[in-house]
Amino acid sequence: MSPEHYFTAEPASDGELRRRTVHLAGRDLDVGTAGGVFSPDHLDAGTEVLLRHVPAPPRAGDLLDLGCGWGPVALSLALASPAARVWAVDVNERALDLTRRNAAAHGLAGVRAVRPEDVPDDVRFAAIWSNPPIRVGKETLHAMLRQWLRRLVPGGEAYLVVAKNLGSDSLLRWLGEELGGEADVDRVATSRGFRVLRVVAAG
Repeated sequence: MSPEHYFTAEPASDGELRRRTVHLAGRDLDVGTAGGVFSPDHLDAGTEVLLRHVPAPPRAGDLLDLGCGWGPVALSLALASPAARVWAVDVNERALDLTRRNAAAHGLAGVRAVRPEDVPDDVRFAAIWSNPPIRVGKETLHAMLRQWLRRLVPGGEAYLVVAKNLGSDSLLRWLGEELGGEADVDRVATSRGFRVLRVVAAG
């Protein structure tokens, strides 16, 4: 997750914040967004598809939102599993700031919005949910997924949403080849031009 592949921004000032109401985990939430992060004006269609098709997350343990943006996936995980520790990871400081603000506004104390290098090496994830940044390029994307998917606990599940026209089927094949006997990989849903891919760690 190299910074040069992302818009780099300082945390948003109060004057730059945009207020939005979004429906997450069965609730309407008032959230703050800002320019310079992914999909600042609405809940992205791919994220919406992901959240509609994932099962309930584990109730405890460490959960990961990989590429958190302003935080819709992390907020959904924390609302569904208040006893869990939710890691919201991004390289964009403005995105992390927004996620922290949105989590705090709704009393979601389990959310930790941090840069990738600030997640302790010994943390293993019971679940990973992600709308990954496909446009960073195949090499960077593969390196990112190789790093994080191998941190699932045995039996842990990752769900990724990818647009069909941005290579979801080729990514599915690559995941199967890359993870081999380490995980089962399949497609669990197709909706609105998006695929939801699942990775289940062996064991």
